[in-house]
Amino acid sequence: MASIRKFKKEINDVLSGIIEDCYVCQLEGDDKVSAKAEKIIDEAITTFDELIGKLHQKDVADVRAHLREIKGSLNEKSALLSDKISKLTN
Repeated sequence: MASIRKFKKEINDVLSGIIEDCYVCQLEGDDKVSAKAEKIIDEAITTFDELIGKLHQKDVADVRAHLREIKGSLNEKSALLSDKISKLTN
């Protein structure tokens, strides 16, 4: 990990991209799709808050392992959210 600042930007970019995809689904879909997209947006915001909270933990023994764990969590959760969005569009 190059820096914490870049990692924060990466978290923000990934999750804001998911939120933008949800907005597109809301514009193109009906009320049912819009409600489901709103739930995905809420999940993305919750994920963002969790990851940033973990990133700001001070009592970490191994910083590199901690950052790898957060990176893995970001990849996993963003993939799940992207799958949910793709199911909405199909």
